[in-house]
Amino acid sequence: MEILLKIQRPARLENFNYILDMIGSCAKKQGLSEKRINEICIAVEEVLMNIFNYAYKDKEGDVRVVCKTGQGSTFIIEITDTGIPFDPISVAEPDITQDIDMRQIGGMGIFLIRKLTDDFRYRREGNKNIQELVIKLTPHD
Repeated sequence: MEILLKIQRPARLENFNYILDMIGSCAKKQGLSEKRINEICIAVEEVLMNIFNYAYKDKEGDVRVVCKTGQGSTFIIEITDTGIPFDPISVAEPDITQDIDMRQIGGMGIFLIRKLTDDFRYRREGNKNIQELVIKLTPHD
């Protein structure tokens, strides 16, 4: 495993574009296509917005991002916060076959993360929420 990028910033909207740009640059260096990078950025955007909007409620906190290579030719984006515990894996998938007016509110962002990544993992370590987005580095990328 090789660490490719490590950044930590306050979990505020003003840092959003910087974080996405850094991840996009890192993904590009791994040889991923523009299309795949855009998909990854959408997934990361969903994770970050959940952290920015909900993790810290009315207090300040940081978001830490580590990009690294993983086993089996994978690119891993690890996003950590120390906000309130939240396991996105436990969120049920929305019923996308149901009429849009009848669907429950929420869950679409996590649905997108699952669809746009090859694996999406969560763990709680001490006071940290750690979310991992795993992307396979395939020849067509």
